Amino acid sequence: MSGDLKQKNGPQPDFFDKIQYVTEKFLSYRANVRREKKEKRKGKNPILDWLEAFLWAAGMVLLINQYLVQAYRIPSGSMIDTLNVGDHVFVNKIIYGPELLPGLAKLPSPVIPKRNDIIIFENPSYISRGPVFDIAQRIIYMLTLSLVDIDKDESGDPRVHFLIKRAAGQGGDRFIMENGEMTVRFAGEDRWTSERDYNALRGWNHNISRLMAADKYPALLAAGTAAGWSDMGLQPSENLISRASQIENLHYPDFLAHEKARLETIRKVMPHENRYTMLYARHCLGWYVPEGRIFPMGDSRDNSRDGRYFGPVKLSKVLGKGMIIYWPLRRIGPII
Repeated sequence: MSGDLKQKNGPQPDFFDKIQYVTEKFLSYRANVRREKKEKRKGKNPILDWLEAFLWAAGMVLLINQYLVQAYRIPSGSMIDTLNVGDHVFVNKIIYGPELLPGLAKLPSPVIPKRNDIIIFENPSYISRGPVFDIAQRIIYMLTLSLVDIDKDESGDPRVHFLIKRAAGQGGDRFIMENGEMTVRFAGEDRWTSERDYNALRGWNHNISRLMAADKYPALLAAGTAAGWSDMGLQPSENLISRASQIENLHYPDFLAHEKARLETIRKVMPHENRYTMLYARHCLGWYVPEGRIFPMGDSRDNSRDGRYFGPVKLSKVLGKGMIIYWPLRRIGPII
């Protein structure tokens, strides 16, 4: 009886033979597949072989750039010292939800841009040349890791399709600028807070740089007032012209302060002209950020065309978050 149990429960006489047979079949199949691949490779035109490899690599680059990480080149000095002209950066494309295709709808994401993030977004002032050109430009830009940009203006300079700024405000915030310095009234609060004081309290150490000295503002405001008199066809006083002339050699004036002084002058002389009253009120009331939008600003405040000029940006237009600077080598590091 013990022999019967051994025969019943033990391995069958041909068990190992079957394993050997299956293994040999698998190895033979794999060897045949490899041999066929080698034969196909031998018979393939080397140019087609190279083209196939290139297209495969290009497809991978496009997928990575579109949905994960993309390379960008910084075109202007609006983010100095955080980002300098010519810096090449990698942007996290997945964090806020990547676009399905360049310029089309975005995938949803639980993460939304928040205050102090370095964001890349579509330039609201950009005039498209059509969807076909936009897609072609972005594909070439991606494939060359931001080295080739076919979207140029009449002077041969790249047309700025995307901007990289710092998210200075969120939905519900209100901003006012006074002599180039920003004050914020956060959503749900009834008091105004200096941006610099708030950043220091949060431990945000990025430099908000100013190119215009505070002692130049009297001359700048005089120039704005003189411009207002001139716009009305009236001759400014000699004293006003003398004070305004001190601003002539200033390379980076505060255009918003100049415009506010100009509009205030015209409004006082022509209070019946509602257009000037409304334009002046916008400078006094500042900017309000509606829900579903973000307010971008450059760290170099006197050299940045940002939300102060084109307003808050829709969250759906924010394409990614700055990650690291990868070129030049001396600048390699995280973007903060």
